[in-house]
Amino acid sequence: MRGRHTPRPSRALAWTMLVIALVATAFPFYWMVRTALTPAAELVADSGKLWPTNPTLINFQRVLGLVSREEAVAAGGSGASINFPLHTLNSLIYAGGIAVIQTMACAGAAYAFARLRFPGRDVLFLVVIGGLMIPGIFTLLPNFTLIRDLQLMNTMLGMMLPAMLMSPFAIFFLRQFFLSLPVEVEEAAMLDGLGPLSRFARIAVPMNIGPIATMVLITFVGMWKDYLWPLVVGRKEHTRLLTVGLSVFQQQSPNTAPDWTGLMAGSTLSVLPALLILVFLGRQLVQSLSFSGNK
Repeated sequence: MRGRHTPRPSRALAWTMLVIALVATAFPFYWMVRTALTPAAELVADSGKLWPTNPTLINFQRVLGLVSREEAVAAGGSGASINFPLHTLNSLIYAGGIAVIQTMACAGAAYAFARLRFPGRDVLFLVVIGGLMIPGIFTLLPNFTLIRDLQLMNTMLGMMLPAMLMSPFAIFFLRQFFLSLPVEVEEAAMLDGLGPLSRFARIAVPMNIGPIATMVLITFVGMWKDYLWPLVVGRKEHTRLLTVGLSVFQQQSPNTAPDWTGLMAGSTLSVLPALLILVFLGRQLVQSLSFSGNK
């Protein structure tokens, strides 16, 4: 019994590596929050401290436009602010819409590749997976030309359309789970007269709700931090995302004296929605994913 409770070197090494990885992952976010709480005038003096001497919320207030321009300039800013409610709503529509629609479309394609038999299926699947090797920058100009010709510039639909229906990784990821479905369950459904669409909607999706929800979350986080494509297509205020809003906020500060405290305050605010979703839904998604894998 004593031998069971004696810590083994391999276990201690594993925990040590886990703690190091956790600190390396969380420290940049901590330093961002710490800089956001530091007065601009004390940023250099407090650069060697783990916590600001006089923490303040003025950087958040001026980024949100809750103080006058004179107060913002006196606090070390340029007087610029971010329309946080509008940009957050745009980011939620952009990331959430793409995550849901893209995942369901890819789930249908993944089910077809996993269960349906049609000529050229394997070749077509290899072509789809080959899309993983194409850098996103290669498709930027063709997509821009298409959206411009469709007269969808500076619209939410124009920003969402190129990524709305297709993701090679999502198809590959979900196909692996559809392949693990018991064939007997679908055969019984076929005997009851269910077609491919009914089997997909009533059997495949409910039995793989964990992987599908996980894919929605992964896609949402990826789209939430998207910057280059929304910058090119949605530059107007009414379609501007949080990432683009932060860029505009940074550009309004002088190059000789960047507004680091304001930028870190805006970055902290932009991370919070995605972070809250991960905190409240991450554990449930992992549990549902493990349950689906056991089934």
